[in-house]
This record gives sequence, C-alpha cells and structure tokens, in this order.
Amino acid sequence: MALKRPTGEALARLLAESTGHVFRDFALMQRALTHSSARGASFDNERLEFLGDRVLGLVVTDMLFRAYPEATQGELAVRLSFLVSGSACAEIADEIGLTGIIHAEAGLRSRGKSRNVPADALEALIAAVYLDGGMAAADAFVRRYWEPRARAVATLQRDPKTELQEWAHQAASSTPAYQIDGRVGPDHDPLFSISVRVAGYEPASGTGRSKREAEQAAALAMLIREGVRDGSGDEA
Repeated sequence: MALKRPTGEALARLLAESTGHVFRDFALMQRALTHSSARGASFDNERLEFLGDRVLGLVVTDMLFRAYPEATQGELAVRLSFLVSGSACAEIADEIGLTGIIHAEAGLRSRGKSRNVPADALEALIAAVYLDGGMAAADAFVRRYWEPRARAVATLQRDPKTELQEWAHQAASSTPAYQIDGRVGPDHDPLFSISVRVAGYEPASGTGRSKREAEQAAALAMLIREGVRDGSGDEA
C-alpha cells in the first residue's frame, strides 16, 4: 500500500525545512507538487514550472555575475546552462526529499523513471515560494542549494557545441550540422537522438531529454573521438 503524501500544515512544515519558507497559501504549495499525470487532480504545476524556471534563471545568473567578475559572457553561459539543467534540478529535488512527495502517476514518480518530473516540480516550488513569500524568499531558497554547485563548477569546461564549432572551422573550414534522428517517449518525458556532421569526418551521435542536451552530447562525442577532449569526467 502506497504511503500517504503529507498535505496542509504537515506539508508546509516539511517544505519549510528544505526551502526556509513557511507557506501561507496551502493550495499554491499543493499545486506546485502536482504533476499533470496525477489521477483525479483538477490542477497541475505546469504554469508554475514556467515561472519558476525564469526565477531560477534570474537568481543563478545574478549569482554567477557577481561571483565571477572576470568571466566572459560565454563562460557565464556555460555555467548557467549546467546549473539550471534538468539533471541538476532533479538532483536537488532528490536531495531535499521532494521526489517522494510529488503527486504524479506512480510509474513516473519512481526514482529514475522520469527525471523531468522532480526537476519540473522543483522549479514549480521555486515559483510557489516566490508568489507566496516574494523575491527575497525565492532568492534565499535558490542560493541555499545552487551556490555550493556554482563553486563546484568553477573550472567547468567549455560548452561542447561552441568548442566543436571552433574546432570544425579550424580543422575543416566547416560548420557543424545537426540532424534529429529520432524522438521517443511521451511528451512530458521525451528522448531525442541527434547526430552532428562535419565535412570530411564521420558523424557522431548523442541522446538527451531535450534537443539541446542531445546536440551537446553529439558534439561532445565527436570532440572525444577526434582527440580534442580526453573524455575523462566529461558530460554533455
């Protein structure tokens, strides 16, 4: 028998421990944790996820801008992309215990079934904190979990697509061309397969939960294969 998810004051107390914010609007809090696949739900967190994505991006961008005054725009963009990625959000959702209390179809809620579900719920929760407590509350919540990760990516390597483009110009006087080879899975959890071609070289392929992630994976695969990167510890 499935464990009953906390609601109301119990959920507010639980979330206060991880977010630092005590919710006044319980309905808003519950909406943030309700996925569109949840049976019997009359609402979902998709609109909140949209807003939370922007709030997260703003806070992390400001954080990086101030923390790395000498970094170029490109370097800041690489760090931002890594920190607000779906995989980073899913990891933080797991860390704060969010994954187990999301209202979603049971198969999707299980760890590893869909990493988009906890990632989207975390962004929706950020939006809920912002709407219920203001920007200061949302800012404090984001910085609590993203600042340590920002320090950890201080030496993050360059964006694979940018690096591949520069290498292709030098090695082949060519621009990489990306092609979608396939897309599987439901709309809420797609998996894209994309290949990249550079004139005079064999194509390389990669997969990802978004077109961007798949393109990054394909670019990285070609960089490693051609010896531009050694591949140790690399992730697209």
